[in-house]
Amino acid sequence: MASLLLIYPPLAKNCEPPAGIARLAGFLRGNGVSCVAIDANRLGFDYLFGLDFPATDTWSARAARNLRANISGLKSHYYYADFDRYKRAVADLNRVLAGVGEAHGPGLSLVNYQDEFSPVRSKDLLRAASHYKENIFYPFFKETIGPAISREQPDFIGISICYLSQAVVAFAMIGFLRAWLPGTKIIIGGGLVTSWLHSPLWKNPFGGLVDGCHAGPGEQYLLETAAGENNRTEPAPPQYDTLDYLAPGFILPYAASSGCYWNKCQFCPETAENNPYIPLPAERVLTDIRNLQAEYRPILLHFLDNAVSPELMVKLAENPPGMPWYGFARISSRLADEEFCHSLRRSGCVMLKLGIESGDQHVLDHMNKGIKLEMVAKVLKSLKSSGIFTYVYLLFGTPSEDESAAVRTMEFTARHNAEISFLNLAVFNLPLAGPEAVSLRTNEFYQGDLSLYTDFSHPKGWSRQKIRRFLSGKFKRHPAIAPIIRRDPPFFTSNHASLFHPQFF
Repeated sequence: MASLLLIYPPLAKNCEPPAGIARLAGFLRGNGVSCVAIDANRLGFDYLFGLDFPATDTWSARAARNLRANISGLKSHYYYADFDRYKRAVADLNRVLAGVGEAHGPGLSLVNYQDEFSPVRSKDLLRAASHYKENIFYPFFKETIGPAISREQPDFIGISICYLSQAVVAFAMIGFLRAWLPGTKIIIGGGLVTSWLHSPLWKNPFGGLVDGCHAGPGEQYLLETAAGENNRTEPAPPQYDTLDYLAPGFILPYAASSGCYWNKCQFCPETAENNPYIPLPAERVLTDIRNLQAEYRPILLHFLDNAVSPELMVKLAENPPGMPWYGFARISSRLADEEFCHSLRRSGCVMLKLGIESGDQHVLDHMNKGIKLEMVAKVLKSLKSSGIFTYVYLLFGTPSEDESAAVRTMEFTARHNAEISFLNLAVFNLPLAGPEAVSLRTNEFYQGDLSLYTDFSHPKGWSRQKIRRFLSGKFKRHPAIAPIIRRDPPFFTSNHASLFHPQFF
C-alpha cells in the first residue's frame, strides 16, 4: 500500500488548523493508509517571524522588540479582554511581516503573500516553480520540508491549495519537491484547485509539473490512489497533528457538510460550480464532536459549513457539544424564534455568521436568497436577545442593485445597529462559471487564465468605483454603523470575532 504526505502551504490565516488535510489524514489513517500531514502554513509563519529585517522607524522597532510577547499574548485570553491591546498586537505582528517582506522581496501580511508572479496566471505559477530558489520560503523548504519528506519517503504528496494567497508559494514548493524527490507523484487539490477545475477556462496547464489535479472532497480519490478502488472504506473523524496557533487555545474546525443545502442563490460560487450538497448524518456529527472534544479539549468549535442546517442546529440544541461554537447560518423562521435561539445559546453558540447581502428586498429577490427583510429583522432581534453575536455579510454591486438600493441597505443596517455585532462588506465579483455571465457585457477582471471572476458593465451604471466611494464616504461613516466597523478584528476578522464573546471572560 502506498504512503502519502499531505501539505498545507503558506500563506493563509494562522489561527486554526487546516481542516482539509486533517479530514483526509483521519480518513486515510482510519482505512489503513500511512499518511503524514504537515501544516507548512503554521510552520512557515514561525520561519518568517524568525527572519531579520532593518527596523528603521519607531513602529518597526517596537514591533520587533515586542514580537514574542505579542505572539504569546494572542495565545492568551488576556489580550482579547482589551480590544485596543489586541489591535495593537495584531498591527505589530503585521508590521514585522511587512518589514520582513520589504527586506527579502515579497509583500507579506498576516493574510496575504504577493510577489512578481500572479496567482491567476498559469505561466507565472510555472515560473514560480522553476524559480523556487528565489522564493522567500526556499530556506524553509530546504530546512523543514525537505528533511520531512526524506524521512517519510512518500509515494504521493498531496498539496491542498485553498486560497489565492497560497498559490505562488505552493508552486514554488512544488518546484522544490520535484528537485528534492523527482520520482514522487504530486497531486494538488483544495478549494482553489476545485474552482479552477470548474472554470470554463480550465485546460490543465500543469500537466508537466503535477501528476493529478482533483476537485472536491479528496477522501475516496486518495484512498483509491493509495490502496486501490476495491478497498473497503470506513468513516473516520479528522485528526489534527498541530494544535498551537494564534488563538488563546485550540480552535476545532469541523465540516458537517459540503456544498450548500439551499444552493439557489444567484451568483454564488457553490451554485455556479454546481457543487452538490453532501451532509454527514447528524448522529455521526455529534459522535465525531464528542470524540474530538475529549481528545483535543478545544476552546471553540468552528463549523465550516456553507450554512449549518436547521436539522443540525436542532440536534446541537438537544445535545450540546460541550464547548462554545460558531458558524454560518441561513436566515430562517427557526432563528426568528427567540426560544430556539436561547436553546442554541445554552448549547454553546456564541456567534452566527449571516449572509444577508442586502437591505433591499428587490435585490434579495433577484439574487434568489429566499429571505424577507421582515424575517431578517426578527432573526437579528432574537439572536441579540439570546446573547449570540451576529457577523453580518453585505454584498454591494450585484446587477439588480443601484445606489438607491445601497442606501436602503445602509438604512437597514443603521436601524439594526444594536443587533449587529460585526460587519463584512464586499464588492460583487461576477463568477466566470455562472450562467449569469452570459447575459451581461463582460471584460477581463484579472488578466489571467486562472481567473475565477470577470468584470462586467453594470446595467444600472453602479460601477465598482462608485460603490467604493459610497462605502468609504457614506456607509462606513454613518454614525450608527461606524462603531460596528471599528470593532471588527483586523486581519483575522470572523476567525477571531467570537473570541471576544463574554463567555470567554
